[in-house]
Amino acid sequence: MKKEICQSGSAKETIKIAQSFGKKLKPGQVIALWGDLGSGKTTFTKGIATALGIKKNIKSPSFLIFKNYPLKKGGEFVHVDLYRLKKVSDLDTIGLSDFINKKNIVVIEWPEKIKKQLPKGKADVFFKTINKDKREIILVGLGS
Repeated sequence: MKKEICQSGSAKETIKIAQSFGKKLKPGQVIALWGDLGSGKTTFTKGIATALGIKKNIKSPSFLIFKNYPLKKGGEFVHVDLYRLKKVSDLDTIGLSDFINKKNIVVIEWPEKIKKQLPKGKADVFFKTINKDKREIILVGLGS
């Protein structure tokens, strides 16, 4: 499984790393973003969205759980934030499984809340906060 380690010293650098990552994504991929609150997950998601040609301002969908954006070549970019998810059974209510398919690209923040339900073959991105501005970003599984 491919693994890449990147260093980011700012939100701008995190977006650039994410744009490079996002350009490699194909429909049907699920990306799990692992990290503490404020570690850069939503900023990374903004970079992926930009790479996919999405012009809208990407914000964390914490209160909505997920937000979807149409992709130019069909399918959707689905940004999922499970921070407020109380129980795994709530996934059925919000219909997450309907969005994980061969046409969509799905990014999930707080995937640890549904660890057992995550699809095999997903890519993982781990965020480690070094200090206020610096992050280590570990990309695992892209292209596998």
